[in-house]
Amino acid sequence: MGPGGFMPPPPPGDENRKNREPKPKSLREVPGYIWRTGTKFCYRLLYIFRLVWETRPWILFVMMFMALFNGIMPIVGATISAKLLNTLSDAYSTAVNGGEVIFAGIMAILLFYFGYLFINRIVAQISSIIMNIAGELVVNHVNVRIMTKAKEIDLADYDRPDFYEKLENASREAGHRPIQILNAGFTIISTVISMVSFIVVLWGVSPAAPIVIALLSIPSAVISFVYRRKNFLYMRRRSKDRRMMSYYSGLMTNKDMVKEVRMFGLSDTFIDRYNGVFSKYFGGLKKLFLQEGGLQIGVSFVSTVVNCLLFIYIARGVARGEYQVGDFSLYTGALTSIAAGIGTFISTTASIYEGTLFIDNMITFMNEERTVVPSLPEPRKVNRHAAHEFEFRDVSFRYPGTERDVISHVNLTVKAGDTVVLVGLNGAGKTTLIKLLTRLYDPTEGVILLDGHDIREYGVEELYSMFGIIFQDFGKYAVTVRENIMFGQISREEDDAVIRRAAEESNSAGFIEALPKKYDTPLMRYFEPDGIELSIGQWQKLSIARAFYSDTDVLILDEPTASLDAIAEQEIYRQFDELRRDRTTIFVSHRLSSATTADMIVVLENGKVVETGTHSELMRAGKQYCRLFSAQAERYLTKEQEKPRQPPEGNSGGNRRDDTAGEI
Repeated sequence: MGPGGFMPPPPPGDENRKNREPKPKSLREVPGYIWRTGTKFCYRLLYIFRLVWETRPWILFVMMFMALFNGIMPIVGATISAKLLNTLSDAYSTAVNGGEVIFAGIMAILLFYFGYLFINRIVAQISSIIMNIAGELVVNHVNVRIMTKAKEIDLADYDRPDFYEKLENASREAGHRPIQILNAGFTIISTVISMVSFIVVLWGVSPAAPIVIALLSIPSAVISFVYRRKNFLYMRRRSKDRRMMSYYSGLMTNKDMVKEVRMFGLSDTFIDRYNGVFSKYFGGLKKLFLQEGGLQIGVSFVSTVVNCLLFIYIARGVARGEYQVGDFSLYTGALTSIAAGIGTFISTTASIYEGTLFIDNMITFMNEERTVVPSLPEPRKVNRHAAHEFEFRDVSFRYPGTERDVISHVNLTVKAGDTVVLVGLNGAGKTTLIKLLTRLYDPTEGVILLDGHDIREYGVEELYSMFGIIFQDFGKYAVTVRENIMFGQISREEDDAVIRRAAEESNSAGFIEALPKKYDTPLMRYFEPDGIELSIGQWQKLSIARAFYSDTDVLILDEPTASLDAIAEQEIYRQFDELRRDRTTIFVSHRLSSATTADMIVVLENGKVVETGTHSELMRAGKQYCRLFSAQAERYLTKEQEKPRQPPEGNSGGNRRDDTAGEI
């Protein structure tokens, strides 16, 4: 449920955007096809109206007023112009015949006409200002809706390519489409009002004229709707190409990638690949454009010929004295306006239809279901500021859309207040196990217990608040140093002493004090020209400071020292040992020296627990852990003998990983 409380259920057949409406195979199926297509079209329009209403209700009222105003003003202007021409024509005839011309009447009409022009221009300017404001408000509202939905969606969904496609489509299209579609909808209303007015005027001349023009518009309408749908389906079918173009473009402009791209001489390769994908994508699109354009040119030729004949018919009426000169202007203007109005009606309706198809991308994304429910009717309360026990009972997990279990039948108990270290080769499932423990994922099978109760019985937000966590791919936030630390527990009241203590405990204080603005120094250059770029080791120390800053019950550290040198690593572990107090602490580490003092070591292999015990117990067992530890110790000693010891680099240990750390 997004802001405003509106999330209508999808119409029949719209649960999956791949469920396209089948084309009718016979004339008997056409009415049903039109009804179903029209129902979906109206549903999407209603969705847009509700989005705009949630943003600001006054937007709809202003747009309705403008539609009525814009619909009435053309016939008013045409009537005044005709009256002015007729008055001038009569004045000319009177003057030629020696009569007296009363100029005051002409002046009154002229003033009225220019008053009309002035009001029209002022209202158009005000309308433009209001629409710009409304557009920004709607874009902001839709983007907030998308961000809010992204916050609620299961983390596992981010591992699905089809989810990324939905997210990309929603983000790209949904922001500007609603206000454009709504504006187009009210344009249709004003166009219809204007056309009806001109049809009434023209009916007295020839009832057949507006009917002929309307019939001529049918082929153009069919072509527009057919090709709008073809364009949409083509773009959806080639969405992979658009993502690839965006990816290659990003490689050339992303500051984290540009160094490697240039050093390896990959720039031309990526540009060539971008152009290759674009050529395939654009080739089909150009073909559709040319086909539609050719058909519309043929229809326009026929329409122009018919309009010319109608103009000749009215001109003959003037020549016979049936109409005045001003009437010719009014009637031909009516013909032109009806033809233009029908064209506007067709193109705008087709544009709305196409736009609502793209809005379907947002509806599909917003209707994405999640299994990690954010709220329960009566969630169980977490016993805060206490040690907690976790138990995995026959837990298995596989990513959505895959068949292989990355965690398989894990049975494990983490006792309250214990320090547990997870070890294993890359891809063994260590980080996935952490994400299950913190309920970023839910198990495919089995159950996880927190203090003896199913973890799904607890409220998600309260559950998250009990964890202080550092992920292997820790965040780098383009804000100040102070805010980077405070993000560890944003709900906590700002306390400068606590922030500084967290920096000292994580060994960050040294390099922070050397920064130009110390704790108020902006990091990264996304927004601030004086932003500081930290080394990877300094970033990791800041992430550790976030964990120390958080007043949480459980510490979870996924490779917390991977980017630090050996001396900094040992100091961090010493600080953790002093500061964890009675908190349950779980480490994931490639450096097995950190496991020697743990209460329990859990060895994972291919998603399964193959060993558990203390360092001494596992070394005596002589199995997987013993082999890994011995191999790493031997590698460490060999490297120490082969090269002289280098002093640690300044503040952070540089940007390199410690070469002595085996990748296990």
